[in-house]
Amino acid sequence: MKIWFITGASRGFGALVTERALARGDAVVATARKAEAIATRFGDPPNLLGLPLDVTDEAQAIAAAKAAIDRFGRIDVLFNNAGFGVMGAVEETGAAEVEAVYRTNVFGLLNVTRAILPHMRSARSGRILNVSSIGGYRGAAGFGVYSSTKFAVEGVSEALHDELAPLGIHVTVVEPGYFRTDFLDGSSLSVSPAVIADYDDTAGKVRTVAAGLSHNQPGDPARLAQVLVEFAEALNPPVRLPLGSDTVAAIQAKHEADGAILREWRSVSVSTDF
Repeated sequence: MKIWFITGASRGFGALVTERALARGDAVVATARKAEAIATRFGDPPNLLGLPLDVTDEAQAIAAAKAAIDRFGRIDVLFNNAGFGVMGAVEETGAAEVEAVYRTNVFGLLNVTRAILPHMRSARSGRILNVSSIGGYRGAAGFGVYSSTKFAVEGVSEALHDELAPLGIHVTVVEPGYFRTDFLDGSSLSVSPAVIADYDDTAGKVRTVAAGLSHNQPGDPARLAQVLVEFAEALNPPVRLPLGSDTVAAIQAKHEADGAILREWRSVSVSTDF
């Protein structure tokens, strides 16, 4: 039996992973801003501990980690899932919007990770799954600020992977593409109220396309959740796990584009050495 600690567990990927982990007999510390949302969705089985957690509150993260250890004795898998999106051209996105999405997606993930790691280090065991995005591998018009938070998650995860591997702790950054969740709804995605006409053909088009794509995305969230629960058993987990055919296509396209840059500009790139 594994002990999971899941942020953003009341809906989306967090809720689906919680359901599958509970169903196979694992124990789950399921956290959300409002703990009653956990009870409403999952009831009160003995292998579930529902806790309130605003990931932007470091003290609350430390208290939640302690409560998890007090109840179950250890934490085997940390699933850093809590987060939200912001859509709009970079110039359209105001400072308050930028700060809010960074507080949750980056600083919140760091708060929870720092709260959990002392327990994993003591056990010399554990897995950390950090949710990034297709936008964490390549930025795109309309999602520049959101993508920048996920680029940060990618960088932190790669460093953690190297820092923690000698201690028996595996770190993987999970890169979902567009899955049929409520991510593009108002509950998970903030749309910048500022609209600049010069971006109508770039970020503006993305606003229109996103509205039509909501709940028509190609990815099956139930399959993603099942993959992640099974992935927690992988003996040699990779540093990144792309999920969704659109993510695979985006990674391949970026590799090809970057390869073309290196071929064209290699002589200039290497000319700056002593």
